[in-house]
Amino acid sequence: MKLQPDRLEVQSILAYGDGWVGLGNNGTAEKIDYSIVIGSRGEKLAWDCPGFEDLTAAHFALLADMKPELVIFGSGKRLRFPPPAFLRDLAQQQIGLETMDTLAACRTYNILAGEGRHVLAALLIDPHAA
Repeated sequence: MKLQPDRLEVQSILAYGDGWVGLGNNGTAEKIDYSIVIGSRGEKLAWDCPGFEDLTAAHFALLADMKPELVIFGSGKRLRFPPPAFLRDLAQQQIGLETMDTLAACRTYNILAGEGRHVLAALLIDPHAA
């Protein structure tokens, strides 16, 4: 039984590895080796946060300003949770946040984006992890 289409009609993550992700949309592919925010409605911007230790509340306020249903936060190579105070803007706007390691976040983003949800993936990518 087929549960999802062979090809997503939204921006998707085609591949990933230590220190990079491969993004695709409409037959194009791009290798990204820096922290990035991507969204199911075509959002794509460099996320000025080279590592988990560099996170601030402003990084999450930017995500809240984009008004998604849900944010999937990829915390890097291992699972780490941001301080609750950083998430205040998301909580005030009733925007959900799921935290997982970046590779799990990539897989989860594709599933939710493929379902037609307005989801953002905020991915910490350390280019030195490769």
